Amino acid sequence: MTKPVILWFRRDLRLSDQAALRAAAERGPVIPVYVLDEDTPRHRKMGRASLWWLHHSLKSLDENLRQKGSRLILRRGIAANIIADIAHKAGASEIHALHHYEPWWRNSERALKEGLGENCELVLHDGNYLMPPGSVTTGSGDPYKIYTPFWKALREYMPPTEPVRTPQKIDAPADWPASDALEDWALLPTDPNWATGFAKAWTPGEDGARANVDAFIDKATGYEDGRNLPSDEHTSRLSPHLHFGEVSPAYIWHRVSGQGRDVTTYQKELVWRDYAQNVILRYPEYGGKNARDRFDKMPWRDFRSAAVRDEFDAWCKGRTGYPIVDAGMRELWITGWMHNRVRMIAASFLTKHLLIDWREGEKWFWDTLIDADYASNATNWQWVAGTGIDSNMFVRIMAPLSQSEKFNAGDYIRTWVPELVDLDDPYVHDPEAHGCIPDDYPSKLIGHKAARERALQAYQQVKG
Repeated sequence: MTKPVILWFRRDLRLSDQAALRAAAERGPVIPVYVLDEDTPRHRKMGRASLWWLHHSLKSLDENLRQKGSRLILRRGIAANIIADIAHKAGASEIHALHHYEPWWRNSERALKEGLGENCELVLHDGNYLMPPGSVTTGSGDPYKIYTPFWKALREYMPPTEPVRTPQKIDAPADWPASDALEDWALLPTDPNWATGFAKAWTPGEDGARANVDAFIDKATGYEDGRNLPSDEHTSRLSPHLHFGEVSPAYIWHRVSGQGRDVTTYQKELVWRDYAQNVILRYPEYGGKNARDRFDKMPWRDFRSAAVRDEFDAWCKGRTGYPIVDAGMRELWITGWMHNRVRMIAASFLTKHLLIDWREGEKWFWDTLIDADYASNATNWQWVAGTGIDSNMFVRIMAPLSQSEKFNAGDYIRTWVPELVDLDDPYVHDPEAHGCIPDDYPSKLIGHKAARERALQAYQQVKG
Protein backbone atom coordinates (compact mmCIF):
# COMPACT_ATOMS: atom_id res chain seq x y z
CA MET A 1 0.00 0.00 0.00
CA THR A 2 1.16 3.58 -0.69
CA LYS A 3 2.94 5.19 2.24
CA PRO A 4 0.66 7.43 4.33
CA VAL A 5 1.05 11.21 4.37
CA ILE A 6 0.79 13.29 7.55
CA LEU A 7 -1.49 16.36 7.46
CA TRP A 8 -0.47 18.73 10.27
CA PHE A 9 -3.31 21.04 11.32
CA ARG A 10 -2.71 24.19 13.36
CA ARG A 11 -4.65 27.42 12.75
CA ASP A 12 -6.17 26.06 9.54
CA LEU A 13 -9.04 23.91 10.78
CA ARG A 14 -10.95 23.46 7.52
CA LEU A 15 -11.26 21.09 4.59
CA SER A 16 -12.23 23.57 1.89
CA ASP A 17 -9.59 25.68 0.13
CA GLN A 18 -6.96 23.80 2.14
CA ALA A 19 -3.82 23.49 0.02
CA ALA A 20 -2.08 21.15 2.46
CA LEU A 21 -5.05 18.77 2.52
CA ARG A 22 -5.37 18.83 -1.26
CA ALA A 23 -1.70 18.01 -1.74
CA ALA A 24 -1.70 15.30 0.93
CA ALA A 25 -4.83 13.64 -0.48
CA GLU A 26 -3.21 13.43 -3.90
CA ARG A 27 -0.11 11.71 -2.50
CA GLY A 28 -1.69 8.81 -0.62
CA PRO A 29 -3.61 7.82 2.52
CA VAL A 30 -3.80 10.77 4.91
CA ILE A 31 -3.28 10.90 8.68
CA PRO A 32 -4.69 14.26 9.87
CA VAL A 33 -3.10 15.35 13.16
CA TYR A 34 -3.65 18.22 15.56
CA VAL A 35 -1.18 18.73 18.41
CA LEU A 36 -2.08 20.92 21.38
CA ASP A 37 1.36 22.40 21.96
CA GLU A 38 1.50 24.59 25.06
CA ASP A 39 5.28 24.27 25.48
CA THR A 40 6.64 25.79 22.27
CA PRO A 41 4.68 29.09 22.55
CA ARG A 42 5.72 29.45 26.23
CA HIS A 43 3.92 32.55 27.54
CA ARG A 44 1.94 32.72 24.29
CA LYS A 45 -0.03 29.54 24.81
CA MET A 46 -3.71 29.99 24.02
CA GLY A 47 -5.94 31.89 26.45
CA ARG A 48 -8.99 30.34 28.04
CA ALA A 49 -11.42 31.91 25.56
CA SER A 50 -9.43 30.57 22.61
CA LEU A 51 -9.37 27.10 24.17
CA TRP A 52 -13.16 27.13 24.37
CA TRP A 53 -13.31 27.85 20.63
CA LEU A 54 -10.62 25.30 19.87
CA HIS A 55 -12.59 22.48 21.54
CA HIS A 56 -15.65 23.09 19.38
CA SER A 57 -13.64 23.72 16.21
CA LEU A 58 -11.71 20.46 16.58
CA LYS A 59 -14.94 18.57 17.21
CA SER A 60 -16.44 20.05 14.04
CA LEU A 61 -13.29 19.27 12.03
CA ASP A 62 -13.29 15.64 13.15
CA GLU A 63 -16.96 15.27 12.20
CA ASN A 64 -16.25 16.70 8.73
CA LEU A 65 -13.24 14.42 8.27
CA ARG A 66 -15.29 11.36 9.20
CA GLN A 67 -17.81 12.27 6.48
CA LYS A 68 -14.91 11.95 4.03
CA GLY A 69 -13.80 8.57 5.38
CA SER A 70 -11.08 9.96 7.63
CA ARG A 71 -10.67 11.15 11.23
CA LEU A 72 -8.59 13.54 13.35
CA ILE A 73 -5.72 12.31 15.51
CA LEU A 74 -5.25 14.39 18.68
CA ARG A 75 -2.04 14.60 20.67
CA ARG A 76 -0.76 16.93 23.38
CA GLY A 77 2.88 17.98 23.79
CA ILE A 78 5.71 19.50 21.73
CA ALA A 79 4.40 19.51 18.18
CA ALA A 80 7.72 19.05 16.38
CA ASN A 81 8.53 15.94 18.42
CA ILE A 82 5.06 14.40 18.16
CA ILE A 83 4.63 14.97 14.42
CA ALA A 84 8.08 13.51 13.75
CA ASP A 85 7.28 10.48 15.92
CA ILE A 86 3.95 9.82 14.20
CA ALA A 87 5.57 10.17 10.78
CA HIS A 88 8.37 7.77 11.73
CA LYS A 89 6.06 5.11 13.16
CA ALA A 90 3.64 5.38 10.22
CA GLY A 91 6.46 5.20 7.66
CA ALA A 92 5.35 8.52 6.14
CA SER A 93 7.57 10.12 3.53
CA GLU A 94 5.87 13.54 3.62
CA ILE A 95 4.25 15.91 6.13
CA HIS A 96 2.01 18.58 4.64
CA ALA A 97 0.99 21.77 6.46
CA LEU A 98 0.17 25.41 5.85
CA HIS A 99 2.79 28.06 6.58
CA HIS A 100 2.39 29.80 9.95
CA TYR A 101 4.19 33.01 10.85
CA GLU A 102 3.96 33.39 14.62
CA PRO A 103 7.55 33.15 15.93
CA TRP A 104 6.86 29.96 17.90
CA TRP A 105 5.40 28.18 14.87
CA ARG A 106 8.35 29.18 12.73
CA ASN A 107 10.60 27.75 15.46
CA SER A 108 8.49 24.58 15.49
CA GLU A 109 8.76 24.19 11.71
CA ARG A 110 12.55 24.53 11.90
CA ALA A 111 12.73 22.03 14.76
CA LEU A 112 10.57 19.54 12.84
CA LYS A 113 12.72 19.81 9.72
CA GLU A 114 15.83 19.23 11.81
CA GLY A 115 14.25 16.24 13.55
CA LEU A 116 13.15 14.41 10.43
CA GLY A 117 15.31 11.80 8.84
CA GLU A 118 16.32 11.71 5.19
CA ASN A 119 13.26 9.64 4.30
CA CYS A 120 10.63 12.23 5.33
CA GLU A 121 10.06 15.81 4.20
CA LEU A 122 8.04 18.73 5.60
CA VAL A 123 6.14 20.39 2.74
CA LEU A 124 4.66 23.80 3.56
CA HIS A 125 1.88 25.48 1.55
CA ASP A 126 0.29 28.94 1.47
CA GLY A 127 -3.38 29.60 2.08
CA ASN A 128 -4.06 31.36 5.38
CA TYR A 129 -3.58 34.85 3.89
CA LEU A 130 -4.44 36.69 0.70
CA MET A 131 -0.74 36.77 -0.21
CA PRO A 132 2.15 34.93 1.46
CA PRO A 133 3.59 37.23 4.15
CA GLY A 134 6.86 38.71 2.96
CA SER A 135 5.93 38.45 -0.73
CA VAL A 136 4.56 41.98 -1.19
CA THR A 137 7.50 44.39 -1.10
CA THR A 138 8.56 47.84 -2.26
CA GLY A 139 10.29 48.41 -5.58
CA SER A 140 13.63 47.97 -3.83
CA GLY A 141 12.50 44.66 -2.34
CA ASP A 142 12.03 45.91 1.22
CA PRO A 143 8.97 45.09 3.39
CA TYR A 144 6.35 47.79 3.74
CA LYS A 145 6.20 49.48 7.13
CA ILE A 146 3.09 51.57 6.54
CA TYR A 147 -0.30 50.04 5.84
CA THR A 148 -1.64 52.33 3.09
CA PRO A 149 1.16 51.69 0.55
CA PHE A 150 1.00 48.01 1.50
CA TRP A 151 -2.72 47.96 0.67
CA LYS A 152 -2.12 49.71 -2.65
CA ALA A 153 0.59 47.23 -3.58
CA LEU A 154 -1.28 44.09 -2.50
CA ARG A 155 -4.52 44.99 -4.26
CA GLU A 156 -2.65 44.80 -7.57
CA TYR A 157 -2.52 41.03 -6.99
CA MET A 158 -6.23 40.76 -6.27
CA PRO A 159 -8.56 39.00 -6.63
CA PRO A 160 -6.92 35.98 -5.02
CA THR A 161 -6.93 32.59 -6.67
CA GLU A 162 -10.34 30.90 -6.75
CA PRO A 163 -10.87 28.69 -3.67
CA VAL A 164 -10.35 24.95 -4.12
CA ARG A 165 -13.16 22.62 -3.10
CA THR A 166 -12.98 19.91 -0.48
CA PRO A 167 -11.82 16.50 -1.78
CA GLN A 168 -14.72 14.11 -2.31
CA LYS A 169 -12.92 11.41 -0.33
CA ILE A 170 -9.85 11.25 1.89
CA ASP A 171 -8.16 7.86 1.84
CA ALA A 172 -7.48 6.35 5.26
CA PRO A 173 -4.26 4.58 6.28
CA ALA A 174 -4.18 0.85 6.98
CA ASP A 175 -3.43 1.57 10.64
CA TRP A 176 -4.38 4.62 12.67
CA PRO A 177 -2.03 6.07 15.32
CA ALA A 178 -3.32 6.31 18.88
CA SER A 179 -5.29 9.46 19.65
CA ASP A 180 -6.22 11.42 22.75
CA ALA A 181 -9.90 11.98 23.48
CA LEU A 182 -10.84 15.63 23.05
CA GLU A 183 -12.84 15.62 26.31
CA ASP A 184 -9.73 14.55 28.24
CA TRP A 185 -8.05 17.81 27.35
CA ALA A 186 -10.61 19.67 29.53
CA LEU A 187 -10.59 22.79 27.35
CA LEU A 188 -14.11 23.83 28.41
CA PRO A 189 -14.81 25.71 31.65
CA THR A 190 -16.92 23.76 34.12
CA ASP A 191 -16.83 25.22 37.64
CA PRO A 192 -18.05 27.78 36.94
CA ASN A 193 -19.00 27.61 33.26
CA TRP A 194 -18.27 31.22 32.35
CA ALA A 195 -18.74 30.53 28.62
CA THR A 196 -22.52 30.14 28.45
CA GLY A 197 -22.69 33.42 26.53
CA PHE A 198 -20.11 32.14 24.05
CA ALA A 199 -22.34 29.26 23.02
CA LYS A 200 -25.29 31.60 22.46
CA ALA A 201 -23.27 33.95 20.26
CA TRP A 202 -21.09 31.61 18.20
CA THR A 203 -20.96 28.40 16.17
CA PRO A 204 -17.29 27.42 15.82
CA GLY A 205 -16.26 25.30 12.85
CA GLU A 206 -16.28 25.46 9.07
CA ASP A 207 -20.08 25.34 8.81
CA GLY A 208 -20.44 28.21 11.28
CA ALA A 209 -17.85 30.22 9.36
CA ARG A 210 -19.69 29.83 6.06
CA ALA A 211 -22.99 30.73 7.68
CA ASN A 212 -21.43 33.97 8.95
CA VAL A 213 -20.06 34.72 5.48
CA ASP A 214 -23.54 34.23 3.99
CA ALA A 215 -25.09 36.47 6.66
CA PHE A 216 -22.58 39.23 5.99
CA ILE A 217 -22.80 39.41 2.19
CA ASP A 218 -25.79 41.76 2.08
CA LYS A 219 -24.29 43.96 4.81
CA ALA A 220 -20.88 44.30 3.18
CA THR A 221 -21.79 47.23 0.92
CA GLY A 222 -22.79 49.25 4.01
CA TYR A 223 -19.70 48.27 5.94
CA GLU A 224 -17.89 51.62 5.62
CA ASP A 225 -20.44 53.43 7.77
CA GLY A 226 -22.04 50.51 9.58
CA ARG A 227 -18.80 49.13 11.05
CA ASN A 228 -18.62 52.15 13.38
CA LEU A 229 -22.11 51.74 14.83
CA PRO A 230 -22.07 49.32 17.78
CA SER A 231 -25.88 49.35 18.07
CA ASP A 232 -26.40 48.43 14.41
CA GLU A 233 -24.39 45.27 13.78
CA HIS A 234 -22.62 45.66 10.45
CA THR A 235 -19.37 43.88 11.23
CA SER A 236 -18.66 40.51 9.65
CA ARG A 237 -18.05 38.58 12.91
CA LEU A 238 -15.60 36.49 10.93
CA SER A 239 -12.44 37.25 12.94
CA PRO A 240 -12.48 34.08 15.10
CA HIS A 241 -13.25 31.91 12.06
CA LEU A 242 -10.34 33.51 10.21
CA HIS A 243 -8.01 33.17 13.17
CA PHE A 244 -8.66 29.45 13.50
CA GLY A 245 -8.56 29.00 9.74
CA GLU A 246 -12.10 27.66 9.48
CA VAL A 247 -12.50 29.71 6.33
CA SER A 248 -9.89 31.09 3.95
CA PRO A 249 -9.60 34.83 3.23
CA ALA A 250 -9.76 33.99 -0.48
CA TYR A 251 -13.16 32.36 -0.01
CA ILE A 252 -14.44 35.43 1.88
CA TRP A 253 -13.02 37.82 -0.74
CA HIS A 254 -14.77 36.06 -3.62
CA ARG A 255 -18.10 35.54 -1.82
CA VAL A 256 -18.36 39.08 -0.49
CA SER A 257 -17.05 40.80 -3.64
CA GLY A 258 -19.30 38.94 -6.09
CA GLN A 259 -21.84 40.50 -8.45
CA GLY A 260 -19.93 43.78 -8.73
CA ARG A 261 -20.43 44.88 -5.11
CA ASP A 262 -18.29 47.79 -3.92
CA VAL A 263 -16.88 46.37 -0.71
CA THR A 264 -13.52 48.12 -0.75
CA THR A 265 -13.64 49.10 2.90
CA TYR A 266 -14.12 45.50 4.00
CA GLN A 267 -11.43 44.32 1.61
CA LYS A 268 -9.07 46.74 3.35
CA GLU A 269 -9.84 45.02 6.65
CA LEU A 270 -8.85 41.66 5.16
CA VAL A 271 -5.66 43.26 3.88
CA TRP A 272 -4.97 44.75 7.35
CA ARG A 273 -4.86 41.14 8.60
CA ASP A 274 -2.20 40.39 5.96
CA TYR A 275 -0.36 43.57 6.95
CA ALA A 276 -0.25 42.48 10.60
CA GLN A 277 1.31 39.15 9.62
CA ASN A 278 3.96 40.98 7.61
CA VAL A 279 4.73 43.09 10.68
CA ILE A 280 5.38 40.10 12.97
CA LEU A 281 7.36 38.37 10.24
CA ARG A 282 9.78 41.30 10.39
CA TYR A 283 9.37 42.06 14.11
CA PRO A 284 8.72 38.75 15.93
CA GLU A 285 8.70 40.47 19.36
CA TYR A 286 5.98 42.95 18.34
CA GLY A 287 3.56 41.59 20.94
CA GLY A 288 5.72 42.74 23.82
CA LYS A 289 8.12 45.40 22.57
CA ASN A 290 7.51 49.00 21.52
CA ALA A 291 8.19 49.43 17.81
CA ARG A 292 9.12 53.08 18.48
CA ASP A 293 12.06 52.93 20.88
CA ARG A 294 11.42 56.34 22.35
CA PHE A 295 8.27 54.97 24.01
CA ASP A 296 10.56 52.90 26.23
CA LYS A 297 10.83 56.16 28.20
CA MET A 298 7.05 56.49 28.56
CA PRO A 299 6.19 56.92 32.27
CA TRP A 300 3.32 54.44 32.38
CA ARG A 301 1.79 54.24 35.84
CA ASP A 302 3.35 51.61 38.10
CA PHE A 303 1.39 48.39 37.59
CA ARG A 304 2.66 47.13 40.95
CA SER A 305 0.63 49.83 42.68
CA ALA A 306 -2.58 48.61 44.32
CA ALA A 307 -4.43 51.72 43.08
CA VAL A 308 -3.38 51.11 39.48
CA ARG A 309 -4.25 47.42 39.71
CA ASP A 310 -7.68 48.35 41.07
CA GLU A 311 -8.30 50.66 38.11
CA PHE A 312 -7.13 47.98 35.70
CA ASP A 313 -9.51 45.55 37.38
CA ALA A 314 -12.34 48.08 36.98
CA TRP A 315 -11.49 48.35 33.28
CA CYS A 316 -11.50 44.56 32.90
CA LYS A 317 -14.88 44.24 34.62
CA GLY A 318 -16.54 47.17 32.84
CA ARG A 319 -16.77 49.41 35.91
CA THR A 320 -14.96 52.55 34.72
CA GLY A 321 -17.95 54.93 34.81
CA TYR A 322 -17.70 55.43 31.04
CA PRO A 323 -20.70 53.54 29.60
CA ILE A 324 -19.27 52.88 26.12
CA VAL A 325 -16.07 51.44 27.61
CA ASP A 326 -17.96 49.38 30.16
CA ALA A 327 -20.34 48.01 27.53
CA GLY A 328 -17.43 46.82 25.41
CA MET A 329 -15.58 45.18 28.27
CA ARG A 330 -18.72 43.37 29.40
CA GLU A 331 -19.51 42.24 25.87
CA LEU A 332 -15.98 40.82 25.79
CA TRP A 333 -16.44 38.93 29.05
CA ILE A 334 -19.84 37.52 28.11
CA THR A 335 -19.25 36.65 24.44
CA GLY A 336 -15.46 36.54 24.01
CA TRP A 337 -15.63 39.27 21.39
CA MET A 338 -15.95 43.04 21.17
CA HIS A 339 -17.17 45.40 18.46
CA ASN A 340 -14.22 46.83 16.50
CA ARG A 341 -14.96 50.52 17.13
CA VAL A 342 -15.41 49.84 20.83
CA ARG A 343 -12.13 47.90 20.95
CA MET A 344 -10.33 51.08 19.89
CA ILE A 345 -12.20 53.16 22.46
CA ALA A 346 -11.52 50.68 25.27
CA ALA A 347 -7.84 50.35 24.33
CA SER A 348 -7.41 54.12 24.11
CA PHE A 349 -9.07 54.52 27.51
CA LEU A 350 -6.64 52.09 29.15
CA THR A 351 -3.49 53.57 27.63
CA LYS A 352 -4.38 57.26 27.69
CA HIS A 353 -7.06 57.84 30.32
CA LEU A 354 -5.62 55.38 32.83
CA LEU A 355 -2.03 55.68 31.52
CA ILE A 356 -1.51 51.92 31.81
CA ASP A 357 1.03 50.20 29.56
CA TRP A 358 -0.59 48.82 26.39
CA ARG A 359 1.04 45.44 27.05
CA GLU A 360 -1.22 44.87 30.06
CA GLY A 361 -4.28 45.35 27.86
CA GLU A 362 -2.84 43.17 25.14
CA LYS A 363 -2.35 40.37 27.65
CA TRP A 364 -5.96 40.69 28.86
CA PHE A 365 -7.29 40.56 25.30
CA TRP A 366 -5.04 37.56 24.59
CA ASP A 367 -6.74 35.62 27.37
CA THR A 368 -10.33 36.77 26.85
CA LEU A 369 -10.78 37.15 23.08
CA ILE A 370 -11.93 34.16 21.06
CA ASP A 371 -10.17 35.75 18.07
CA ALA A 372 -6.94 36.43 19.98
CA ASP A 373 -4.45 36.60 17.13
CA TYR A 374 -0.82 37.42 17.91
CA ALA A 375 -0.25 39.62 14.87
CA SER A 376 -3.59 41.43 14.83
CA ASN A 377 -3.77 41.89 18.61
CA ALA A 378 -0.26 43.33 18.84
CA THR A 379 -0.61 45.51 15.74
CA ASN A 380 -3.93 46.96 16.88
CA TRP A 381 -2.73 47.72 20.42
CA GLN A 382 0.44 49.38 19.17
CA TRP A 383 -1.61 51.39 16.67
CA VAL A 384 -3.89 52.75 19.40
CA ALA A 385 -1.07 53.37 21.89
CA GLY A 386 1.00 55.25 19.32
CA THR A 387 3.97 52.92 19.78
CA GLY A 388 3.71 50.98 16.50
CA ILE A 389 5.63 51.31 13.25
CA ASP A 390 2.33 52.49 11.74
CA SER A 391 0.14 53.96 14.45
CA ASN A 392 -2.14 56.71 15.59
CA MET A 393 -0.34 59.65 17.19
CA PHE A 394 -0.33 59.36 20.98
CA VAL A 395 -1.64 62.91 21.31
CA ARG A 396 -4.84 61.91 19.48
CA ILE A 397 -6.78 60.90 22.56
CA MET A 398 -10.22 59.42 21.97
CA ALA A 399 -13.02 61.05 23.96
CA PRO A 400 -15.21 58.07 24.96
CA LEU A 401 -18.29 60.16 25.73
CA SER A 402 -18.37 62.02 22.43
CA GLN A 403 -17.51 58.81 20.55
CA SER A 404 -20.49 57.15 22.19
CA GLU A 405 -22.90 59.85 21.02
CA LYS A 406 -21.30 60.26 17.59
CA PHE A 407 -21.74 56.58 16.79
CA ASN A 408 -25.18 56.17 18.35
CA ALA A 409 -24.11 53.61 20.94
CA GLY A 410 -27.15 54.00 23.19
CA ASP A 411 -28.78 50.64 22.42
CA TYR A 412 -25.39 48.93 22.62
CA ILE A 413 -24.85 50.34 26.10
CA ARG A 414 -28.33 49.35 27.25
CA THR A 415 -27.70 45.80 26.00
CA TRP A 416 -24.48 45.24 27.93
CA VAL A 417 -24.83 47.55 30.93
CA PRO A 418 -28.18 46.61 32.48
CA GLU A 419 -27.85 49.27 35.20
CA LEU A 420 -28.44 51.85 32.45
CA VAL A 421 -31.25 50.08 30.58
CA ASP A 422 -33.87 52.64 31.65
CA LEU A 423 -31.86 55.68 30.49
CA ASP A 424 -32.70 57.22 27.13
CA ASP A 425 -30.33 59.14 24.89
CA PRO A 426 -28.46 61.38 25.57
CA TYR A 427 -28.38 60.50 29.28
CA VAL A 428 -27.17 56.93 28.77
CA HIS A 429 -23.88 58.12 27.26
CA ASP A 430 -22.87 60.05 30.40
CA PRO A 431 -25.33 59.58 33.27
CA GLU A 432 -22.97 61.18 35.77
CA ALA A 433 -22.84 64.49 33.89
CA HIS A 434 -26.64 64.49 33.53
CA GLY A 435 -27.16 63.84 37.23
CA CYS A 436 -28.99 60.55 36.71
CA ILE A 437 -26.35 57.98 37.57
CA PRO A 438 -27.97 54.86 39.10
CA ASP A 439 -26.90 53.78 42.58
CA ASP A 440 -25.39 50.53 41.29
CA TYR A 441 -23.29 52.16 38.55
CA PRO A 442 -19.83 53.62 39.35
CA SER A 443 -18.66 57.20 38.97
CA LYS A 444 -15.88 57.89 36.49
CA LEU A 445 -12.43 56.67 37.50
CA ILE A 446 -11.07 59.96 36.18
CA GLY A 447 -12.54 62.87 34.25
CA HIS A 448 -11.76 63.15 30.55
CA LYS A 449 -10.07 66.56 30.84
CA ALA A 450 -7.86 65.49 33.75
CA ALA A 451 -6.96 62.25 31.99
CA ARG A 452 -6.06 64.05 28.79
CA GLU A 453 -3.84 66.54 30.60
CA ARG A 454 -2.06 63.76 32.50
CA ALA A 455 -1.47 61.77 29.31
CA LEU A 456 -0.09 64.75 27.39
CA GLN A 457 2.21 65.62 30.29
CA ALA A 458 3.52 62.05 30.38
CA TYR A 459 4.11 62.18 26.64
CA GLN A 460 6.49 65.11 27.11
CA GLN A 461 8.99 62.67 28.54
CA VAL A 462 8.81 60.62 25.32
CA LYS A 463 9.27 63.71 23.17
CA GLY A 464 12.24 64.84 25.25
